[in-house]
Amino acid sequence: MLVFDGIDGCGKSTHAFLTVDYLISRGHETAFLKEPGADSPAGKKLREALKSGKRPSPREELMLFIEDRKWDVENRIEPALKTGKIVVMDRYYYSTVAYQGALGIDTKEIFELNSFAPKPDMAFILDIRPEMAVERIHRRRSADYFEELEYLKKVRNIFLSMRERPEVRIIDSSGDRDSVRREIISEIEKIL
Repeated sequence: MLVFDGIDGCGKSTHAFLTVDYLISRGHETAFLKEPGADSPAGKKLREALKSGKRPSPREELMLFIEDRKWDVENRIEPALKTGKIVVMDRYYYSTVAYQGALGIDTKEIFELNSFAPKPDMAFILDIRPEMAVERIHRRRSADYFEELEYLKKVRNIFLSMRERPEVRIIDSSGDRDSVRREIISEIEKIL
């Protein structure tokens, strides 16, 4: 299982897709999954809140992410892993820790609440300066409440604090896409 995470605008979705293409080209069956999911009741509530701009309380939002992930683990992640597929995640519990932790919820508690979720073989935290991330976001669309600069600075610091976890690889994603991709593939090849 491979996870791509980081602040909004860091390139995680792009590199998750590129990794799926790479794995398929090498003959590996993959399952590409994105959180929060659009299929679970909690995922739908999270997406509706984002569209409306009405953010739930930090604790309520945290519990919606946990509920969505439980559904995802049971209905998509574990079934894919059981059939031997390499699961590639665009966001996972690292995002919940960073984004809800930046709202003041204890990060250790958030990790504990996610202990039911399978631990990935590698979790790529794509790192970028929040100013650059916001610039990238504004080129594509207007920002939402997850993408305010001061908030992203706090989120980034929490992501960077995860570097001590053995599965985490911090990748500088401010450079060109091909060099970032090569660095990611080099790490993946160590475990394939």
